Parts: sequence; structure tokens; C-alpha cells
Amino acid sequence: MQEKTDKHVYLIRHGQTEFNKLKIVQGSGVDSSLNEVGMLQAKKFHAVYRGVPFGKIFVSNLKRTFETAKPFIDMQISYEKMEELNEISWGIYEGKPSSKEMHKVYQKLNKNWDNGNFDERLEGGESAQELMDRLQVAVDIFKFETAKDLLVVCHGRAMRCLVCMLQNDSIKNMSKVEHFNTGLYKFRYENDRFKLILQNDTSHLD
Repeated sequence: MQEKTDKHVYLIRHGQTEFNKLKIVQGSGVDSSLNEVGMLQAKKFHAVYRGVPFGKIFVSNLKRTFETAKPFIDMQISYEKMEELNEISWGIYEGKPSSKEMHKVYQKLNKNWDNGNFDERLEGGESAQELMDRLQVAVDIFKFETAKDLLVVCHGRAMRCLVCMLQNDSIKNMSKVEHFNTGLYKFRYENDRFKLILQNDTSHLD
């Protein structure tokens, strides 16, 4: 099987949820819906990009990504739910509001990942290595997918990891990847490589 070339991947983060607004940790264990702001963000993204001839949509198994993509899915565009695109598991901290103690633990974990210690994790949670391993399944599918324009909706940390992976960059640099609700990263795939051509674009929200 030969890899298809000359395609584009539109990678966006899901719209805002009430958990985002209240700074409550979600991760893969909290299956929250979009709030009113998130629904409006999804509609605005659709209003600007509905003319793109998307051949396939990929979302995670969590509602907030499906709801973000729903305006496009309602256009009868083929879609697929992929567990591999789920947000990282934050273990015992999921569903809890942010606190100074939690922030210290999170910063320590980030420092470990920045230093290449990818097997580190929060208690009961998922490591960066495990996240990268499952996202590799998605990357391989994007390469071989025959549709030329793909819409991929995922989550903050998963998106950070995926942006690095698509550029063949080390996930040590995940913390440098900015993201915002419905922020867009656009890649062109050609000659077996993904090239970043748009970064965390939110102009559709203006």
C-alpha cells in the first residue's frame, strides 16, 4: 500500500466546556458537553470552514469533540470516532478544580516531560509515552486516508502531543504548543511529511 500525498489536515481543539470555564480538570475520564460559548465557537468555525471539501472527520470518543464537529457532520460528511484521540488521563485529579497544590504537581510533571522523562504520570493517570503511542495510530491513519481534506477534533494535551508528532518533533516540546478552544493547526501532507502551515489560528472567532 502506498501513502497518499497532497492532502491537508485541519486539527482543532474542541469548543469550550463549563469545566474549561471553571478550570476543572477533565482529561479522558470526564465526558463533558460544550457550554453556550463552546457551541458558538463551533458554529463560528463551521461558518468560516464549511466550504472546505472535507472528505472525512475524526473525533475522539468524548462528547465535546463530536459536538464541536457536529455542524460538519450534519452536512453528511463521513466521520469516525477514535479512542486514540481521547484526552490524556489525569488520574486522581480528573473532575477536581485547579488548586495551588495541583498546579505544583502539574508543573513538576511538565518539567519531567520537558526533560524527556516520558514515563512519568500523575497518580492513576497516563504517561506522555502512552499518549504518544496511541496517537501514533491516528497519525498512521491520517497518512493512509484517501480523503484529501481531513478535519480532526481533539483535546488540549492530546493536541500538543499530536502537533509535535506531525512535525517529527520531540514531545519534549509539547509545552511550547499553544492551544485555544477551536484553535486551528493546519498541515499539508506531501512527500511522506506533514508541514505546518497555520498555527493555533482563532481568526474565525473574531
